Amino acid sequence: QVQLVESGGGSVHVGGSLRLSCTASGISVSVRTVAWYRQGPGKERELVATITGDTFSVEDSVKGRFTISRDSAKNTVYLDMNNLKPEDTAIYYCNSPSWDAQYWGQGTQVTVAS
Repeated sequence: QVQLVESGGGSVHVGGSLRLSCTASGISVSVRTVAWYRQGPGKERELVATITGDTFSVEDSVKGRFTISRDSAKNTVYLDMNNLKPEDTAIYYCNSPSWDAQYWGQGTQVTVAS
């Protein structure tokens, strides 16, 4: 059974930083694609960053501020978020697709106050 558990969300001021964690069970983050999505108030869910093996990508909206990385020993994927802006306020979700299903975590709230 695949489980993804996010943690690390919270409330910060503009310019602050947070590290989100996605700890997986039932899959290996070393070989599977793991992605971070977010859904802001009144907005659709959008892709933020993806990591597969040694390949990673970050969407233009957060490039230069967000970094995705992995600790294989902990089976955990991180999203480091710096210079946070009010528009980064959202619920952040961890995702891992497979051939027959999309696995999602429960989400973690990030609030950036101006």
